[in-house]
Amino acid sequence: MDGEWYSCCKLHDNRYVHILCRAEFFIAYRERGMTVVPITHLQQDQVVSATRHCIQRAEKLLGQKFALPPVTFDLQGRAAGMYRVRSTRRQIRYNPYIFGKYFRDNLANTVPHEVAHYLTDVLYGLRNIRPHGREWQAVMCTLGAEPTVTCQYDLTGVPLRRQRRFSYRCACSSHAVSTVRHNRVQRGLGRYVCRQCRTPLVFAG
Repeated sequence: MDGEWYSCCKLHDNRYVHILCRAEFFIAYRERGMTVVPITHLQQDQVVSATRHCIQRAEKLLGQKFALPPVTFDLQGRAAGMYRVRSTRRQIRYNPYIFGKYFRDNLANTVPHEVAHYLTDVLYGLRNIRPHGREWQAVMCTLGAEPTVTCQYDLTGVPLRRQRRFSYRCACSSHAVSTVRHNRVQRGLGRYVCRQCRTPLVFAG
């Protein structure tokens, strides 16, 4: 983000002092542990470009065409990225605040991580594989990325969406289900299954 501000200084000399002060302000803002600044539109373009590059790399190595799914920057909470399917609409979502705090790391790790979820869905179908199983790991290696499941980030300053959690049980364990998913179950709009034992989650009350 700082790089974009300084490049603007070079292009617009009359705004030099103003933009430089803005950069120093946000650097100080971060150091004090306050709210992290989300990525700019220019950085969003870079993320979309990196997403497209991963898909193009997969096309060359797998010999198959893949469409670029919609990419949005509306994800909140502790996750840096998410691949989501609603009905037949595939989508990749990124967290603009976590990207804002760890931009380069997320370009290198989160982008191929979510692209790999998208590709395995197209190739195998999400219901037929484990989320981070051997198929996903193989695609990650194809993309030249380390097949790690999550990245541990210090989220100080990142706005976190806090939801009430509801207790559910399956045949092997208990689960904390988010408000959104709980409401979907109660309305008969959703049904969730344990990834380990494959039995339905039942509200524990």
